[in-house]
Formats: sequence, structure tokens, C-alpha cells
Amino acid sequence: MGNKNLRNATVALLTPLPSIFFYLTFLNRHSAATDDDSLSNLWSWCHHHPLLLANILFFLNVDLHFWLVGLLQSSHWMIDLYWIVIPILLLHYFATHPLAVFDKWRSRLVVSLTWAWSLRLSHCYFRREKWQWGAREDWRFTDMRRDYGQNWWWISFFAIYISQQVFLMAICMPLYAIHWNEKGLNIWDAVAASVCLAGLTIVYFADTQMHRFVSRNEKLKKEGKGRVAILEQGLWRYSRHPNYAGEQLWWCGIAIFGCNVEYDWWFVGPLANGVCLGIVTLLVEQRMLNKEFRAEAYRNYQKTTSVWLPWFKVHEQQKET
Repeated sequence: MGNKNLRNATVALLTPLPSIFFYLTFLNRHSAATDDDSLSNLWSWCHHHPLLLANILFFLNVDLHFWLVGLLQSSHWMIDLYWIVIPILLLHYFATHPLAVFDKWRSRLVVSLTWAWSLRLSHCYFRREKWQWGAREDWRFTDMRRDYGQNWWWISFFAIYISQQVFLMAICMPLYAIHWNEKGLNIWDAVAASVCLAGLTIVYFADTQMHRFVSRNEKLKKEGKGRVAILEQGLWRYSRHPNYAGEQLWWCGIAIFGCNVEYDWWFVGPLANGVCLGIVTLLVEQRMLNKEFRAEAYRNYQKTTSVWLPWFKVHEQQKET
């Protein structure tokens, strides 16, 4: 287990280096050039096409490279880890590109918030995985691997990687817009930051409560005792998926930043994230209903508890009326 953990950690740290090295080389060549005419065709193209360059690097280094590594390891675990890192990489790419123009205070605020989001999600990921690298792939990918059988090797390229590029680029576009507009900081940035912080707070407590619940059930199982079927304490008393509600709130905050700098497509990110989380919600709930020991309890939970937005339980409302 120790050798596998070290190997996966090494793979995870090395795989993004081609894109990082290429971009740093571009920045170095650009800073050394006296004018645009002194740049080679390649570096000049990188200068004038920041979004296309970001998508090409994503395609080559994440879609293609990560996919090949996943095929060799028979596990597409790494995309889950890099879902945490890619928004950070894109954010700093947008902020450091030679064409970037922006208000430095808004940029610093968004950078700080995004790093807080990434660190929280990193902690949640490694805590859930018991501080191991690549211990398992997402259960949804495992289910698809079983369903698609021999065709999974090529379907996985589109189902996991291409789809995630479209999704991640869509939700991160406000980060691009923020660094392509010099509009000064205003009250809407405070609103956006407050929404982001509210989302981070909700998802942190929701994940922590779920982690304690899962850890307690694992302990009960080892002791040969009956497990608790459903978590109905804390935020989970008022929402079946408070973690998703918090995550959606976070991206809505990022979208408000984009709207404030007059990014016309600011709503696409929250919309895409909402659709994705909606699909995941259906998959998670079906999985819960397929577990015999908690199926009946979860059906009752569905009847009495809000899906995303925290709200009073149905029977509590009835008592009040």
C-alpha cells in the first residue's frame, strides 16, 4: 500500500508539468522579447489567443495525458483530484497572461477565495480517502466501467475527460472575465465574496458532519453492531444534499463577480454546475435506495426533507400549522 501511495503521489505531481513548463517558457520568451514582432509564430499565437491556448493545454495535458495514465492504471482516479486543482491553475493562468488587465484588489480577493475553496476541497478529498493518493476512482466511473464493458476504454475519454473540460471551462469563465476588465472594486464584489463565503461555510460543515457519520458507521460495522441508516443531524436534518447546496452557492458567488465586470455569459457556470449536481443527486439517491439496510429509511427521508436548500422538515411544518 505504501509503494502504491508513493507511486500515485509521484504520478499526480508530475502529470501537469508539461503544461506548466510550456506556459512558463512562453512567459519567459514573451518577457524577453522587445516587441510582438520579435516573437516566433508559436509564441505570438499564444500571446494573441489566451482562451484557445488554455483549452489546447487542457485537452493535451488533462484530457489526453490523464486518460492514457488512467488506462495504464485501470483507474481514472486522478481527474477527481485535479478537479480541485484545475480552477486554481486556470485562475493564475488568466491573471498572469500578458494580455490580462484587471483591478488588483478584485483579483487578490478572488485568488484568496479560490485558494480557500481549493484547500477546503483538498482536505475533504484526502480525509475521505484516508490520506491516500489514488486509493480508488469515483464510484460513478466504476459503475460505467461495468456497464460499458470492453467499450469503456474509449468511451471514458469522452464521458470523463472531454465532458469535464467543457464543464470546468464553463464554470471558470468568470475567472477569465475578472482578469480582462479594469473596472474598480465596488459593493457587488462584497456581495459576491459574501455569497462565496456562505457557500464555503455550508459545504465545510456539511462535509464534516458526513465524515463523522461515515466514520461512526465504519466503527460500528467493525464492532459488529448495526449501522445508522441515515444522517439526519446538523445541516442534513434540513437538506438531503447541503454539500451540493453550498457548492452551488460558491459558484453563484463567482458568477456574481463575473456579472459585475460585465461578463455577458456569467449565468452559464451556475447553470452548468446546477445541471451536473442535479444529475449527481439522482445518481446518489438511487444508490442509497439500492442499499437494502437503508432503502426504507431513505424513502422516508426523501418525503420529509428538502433536496438542496435547507428547509424545515415536512412533518415539522404540519405540526406548526
